[in-house]
Amino acid sequence: MGAPREYSPELQERATRMAVEARQDPDRARGAISRIASQLGVHPEALRNWVRQAEIDGGQRPGTTTDDAARIRELEKENAELRRANTILRQASAFFAAELDRPKK
Repeated sequence: MGAPREYSPELQERATRMAVEARQDPDRARGAISRIASQLGVHPEALRNWVRQAEIDGGQRPGTTTDDAARIRELEKENAELRRANTILRQASAFFAAELDRPKK
């Protein structure tokens, strides 16, 4: 299995728009994703994922929107940083508490 290909945002947008429009037309809906993917040189599964995400973002399908996913990633990063800071502060507090408990010479 090869490495995933990077597609330009313009190609992703165009292919997604074409597939969504084709799926809305009952005469062209069957096999639309495979047909459009082969026409544009895109892997069908990649196009299927883009269409699914576009439907989620558009509110036609339940799921996590792109904006929500980005916000969740941002919050998870912030949460991890805060956990690291808490660990450092807890360790520093324990260190200085131990220093205060030591007998002075």
